Amino acid sequence: MARFVWDSEGVTIHKDLLGGPPPTLLPADTAAAAQLASGASAGEVAADHPTFSLAWALLADQAYADDRVIESYAFARTGYHRGLDSLRRAGWKGFGPIPWEHEPNRGFLMCLHALTRAAASINENEEAARCAEFLADSSPTAAAELTK
Repeated sequence: MARFVWDSEGVTIHKDLLGGPPPTLLPADTAAAAQLASGASAGEVAADHPTFSLAWALLADQAYADDRVIESYAFARTGYHRGLDSLRRAGWKGFGPIPWEHEPNRGFLMCLHALTRAAASINENEEAARCAEFLADSSPTAAAELTK
């Protein structure tokens, strides 16, 4: 049984009244986001803020678009692991919701999607399936948005 509550940013959060884990909300990295918004390249931002998964996701997407699948895989894997570290620091225990609606979570979720896509492209089919399932379990909204 779930109920709806809103966090301080107006994001709808579903609370599991049967004792499931609460959603994990990563803290914003305002310095990295500001650097990216000011026109710095994703590579510059990743070099200056290596824990900022969004920069790695953007690098993975660009490499994939340029048909550099191995580089895309490497960028996505880096952002994914940096994101896992951030999630753990935020209290995540290895399962539970990671809402797409909370913008600081999007970099990790985008890396997870990019890793799914790149793994499938290099015939790492088991990894691609695990990552796709992880994305859908963590955020059905992200899975729907990113696979359009």
